Amino acid sequence: MRQFKDSELILNPDGSIYHLKLLPGQIASNIIVVGDQDRVSMISQYFDTIEHKVQNREFVTHTGTYRGKRLTVLSTGIGTDNIDIVVNELDALVNIDLDKRVEKAEQTALNIIRLGTSGALQPDIAVDTLVASRYGLGFDGLLHFYAYDESLFESDMAEAFALHTKWAKKLPFPYIVEASDQLFASVAEGLTSGITATANGFYGPQGRELRLPLANRRLNEAIESFRFEGKRVTNFEMETSALYGLGKLLGHHTLTICAIIANRVRKEYSKDYQNTIKMMVEQVLDRLTA
Repeated sequence: MRQFKDSELILNPDGSIYHLKLLPGQIASNIIVVGDQDRVSMISQYFDTIEHKVQNREFVTHTGTYRGKRLTVLSTGIGTDNIDIVVNELDALVNIDLDKRVEKAEQTALNIIRLGTSGALQPDIAVDTLVASRYGLGFDGLLHFYAYDESLFESDMAEAFALHTKWAKKLPFPYIVEASDQLFASVAEGLTSGITATANGFYGPQGRELRLPLANRRLNEAIESFRFEGKRVTNFEMETSALYGLGKLLGHHTLTICAIIANRVRKEYSKDYQNTIKMMVEQVLDRLTA
């Protein structure tokens, strides 16, 4: 049985996992992840009870109960690099014996739902509505650092996307991963859904041009016009592809729901996106605990 060395599975002096500063038992099996650390308390204020709070850097965790069901809400910060930390450490908390430093014989599958903000890439998707990510499309390249079976992911769709957009060879090859059927059916019913593009930056990678010129000023147009078997790219954000990819590889159920706070095609921005976020949180909490 492989033992994880101190330099690979890093623990704090109290035995907690390195970045999240959590011990096994301090998280629920249903976890809501958000980017903004201030959004953790905004969500946990709905809880009936809060049993545990901890913060380390941008990672804030509250675990408690809502309508009698145990939930954890955790902030990840921005980007797929942080998702790499969060998903691997959450998995370690439930699937590695931290005392013995070996993988547990019986594996636990977590439900991890990301609630985020996003910009729509289709003119018909209105600002201040919600989009559920049926697929995560990764521009980040993170998953290529792990060994994986191509059959787990939507390789034909990714190839078609690269061909349609004339994807530059110097960029990481895009990958596409499907959301959990189980979570999608229970939480995303009735919502606009499609392919969510995960960019590895907020400005250039999402087609925003300030003082630096873009390498391909027409990339967003190509992304918007992409179609594969009736599927289209609905929105841009910065975490979903890594969440879906790592979740699938590790055996967890994942789903992203985003509040649309901008429409990139129509150049519109929400006048009160905090109210949209509040509506999203309340709806997801109710569906998750129904």
